[in-house]
Amino acid sequence: MLVLVGPTGVGKSEVAVTLAERFHCPILNADSRQIYHEIPIGTAAPTKEQLQRVQHYFVGTHKLDEDYNAGQFERDAVELLNTKYRTPNTIHNSHASGAQSTKVLAILTGGSMMYIDAVCNGLDEIPAVPEDIRKKVQDSYRTQGLTWLQQEVQRLDPDYWQIVDQSNPQRLMHCVEVSQTIGQPYSSLRKKTVKERPWRIVKVGLTRPRAELYERINKRVDEMIAAGLEQEARAAFAQYPNRPNGLQTVGYREWDDQESRVESLELREKIIEQIKQNTRHYAKRQMTWWRRDNTIHWFDNEDTTHSADAISDYVRQLQESND
Repeated sequence: MLVLVGPTGVGKSEVAVTLAERFHCPILNADSRQIYHEIPIGTAAPTKEQLQRVQHYFVGTHKLDEDYNAGQFERDAVELLNTKYRTPNTIHNSHASGAQSTKVLAILTGGSMMYIDAVCNGLDEIPAVPEDIRKKVQDSYRTQGLTWLQQEVQRLDPDYWQIVDQSNPQRLMHCVEVSQTIGQPYSSLRKKTVKERPWRIVKVGLTRPRAELYERINKRVDEMIAAGLEQEARAAFAQYPNRPNGLQTVGYREWDDQESRVESLELREKIIEQIKQNTRHYAKRQMTWWRRDNTIHWFDNEDTTHSADAISDYVRQLQESND
C-alpha cells in the first residue's frame, strides 16, 4: 500500500490521481472533513474530474451530523482492502526503462494525520469517559472558555497540543476527558503495539519551499471564496445549528462568528485573511507530525508528472530489492 502524505496545499490530490492511473489502483481518501458531502469547497475535496479518472473511497459519504472518527476509518479502510483489494494489480511501468513491473494495492492519501496513522499502525482502544468527568470538562469549558481548554491540553498532553486543531473545542475537550480518565496523556494511547497488516506499507511525502507552499495556500483560499465558500458555510450553519464537529474547522468557524451575511468589505477581508493564516498554521502542524516519522521518503513536488515519475521509480526499486 502506497501512503502519500504532505501538508495541505502541496498538491497531493493530483499526484495521487496520476499514480493511481499508472498503478490501476483505487485511492483511499484519509481526510476527516472531505468525508462530509455538504462541504466540498472548503475541504478542497477531489474534483468531479478527479473522481471520474480514478476510483475514490471515503469522499462525501457521510452527513455532517453523522459521527465519524479515526477508529471507524481504520475499521472501514482495512475491511475494504482485505475484502475487495486483496490482490494488487501488476502493471508495467511504461515511463521507466526495462520490463520491470509494479504491484500496488491502493494509495492512501489525505491530510488527517490520525486517519493515516490509524490505517498504518492501528489505534488503541479509547476507554469510555465517565459521565462525571465529561460533565466537569464541558461545564468548565462553558464557564471558562476556549483559553482555559487550550491551557489544559498544553498542560496534560503537550505532544498532542503540537498537532491538534488548537481552535477546535470538541477535539480539545476529548483530549482533556480521556487524559483525566486514564491519568496520562491522551497521545500515550497511540504509542503501544503497532498492528500487523497483511500488506507492505510504503510511505512517501510531498514538500515545497515554505514561501511557495504558503503562496499556494493563499491562492487556494481565494479560489474557494470565488467558488462560494461563504455561501457553503452559511448553508451548513442553517442546516446544522448545533455546529457538529465537521464545521469546527478551518474555513468554516471563521464565518461562524458572524450571525448574518458579512456586509462590511473590510470585515470580510479580515475573515478571509484569518482563514489563510489558520490554514498555514495547520500545514505547519501537519509537517511537525510527519517529520517525526523517519519511514517517509520525501519528494519536492515541483511538477506533478516529475513527482509521479520519481515516486513510481522509488516504489519499483523497493520492490526489486525486496524480490
